Amino acid sequence: MRTMIFAEFEVNKAFFVQIVTAFIFFSLISTASGFTGYRIGAGDLLSIKVFGEEDLNLENVRVGSNGTISFPLLGVVDVLGITSAGLEKRLTKMLLDGYMKKPKVTVSILEYRMFFVEGEVKEPGGYKYIDGLTVQKGIALAGGFTERAAKKKIKLIQEKNPDEPLYPVDLSTPVNPGDVISIGESFF
Repeated sequence: MRTMIFAEFEVNKAFFVQIVTAFIFFSLISTASGFTGYRIGAGDLLSIKVFGEEDLNLENVRVGSNGTISFPLLGVVDVLGITSAGLEKRLTKMLLDGYMKKPKVTVSILEYRMFFVEGEVKEPGGYKYIDGLTVQKGIALAGGFTERAAKKKIKLIQEKNPDEPLYPVDLSTPVNPGDVISIGESFF
């Protein structure tokens, strides 16, 4: 009887480990494309797969400055401002319109568009976005402050709302792809 209970415990333990492993795996998969609700923009690098249709798969397609991509059979497709799930639906609908019966489309964002640092930093310019980026990390990537930098005059111009920059901004403020960190000059 005792052996039977122990064996049942081992089976349940193994099952529990499998469940936890699967949960962790699918959690990582769901966050691999970045943050929820991310909107595709010019400069993003995408992977588009159509299940069972190798000729329609695009591994490294860069979104053009006009917010479009070129897709086999469909031609130019506008992708600006939609989520990866939205693009999956758009491509599925377009492929259903006379090309395929049941297309299964998957869109992944391989690389986000750049963010920018301007003003009083040692190396102003555009930088690759990395997940978890903050104003402080962005400034560090740009070589840090210059001697003339006004460390209290940091402005964040968000791509999603460029007419209302955040000012002054805390160094721990998150930065998104397409955002601009601007550091003012100190006069003393």
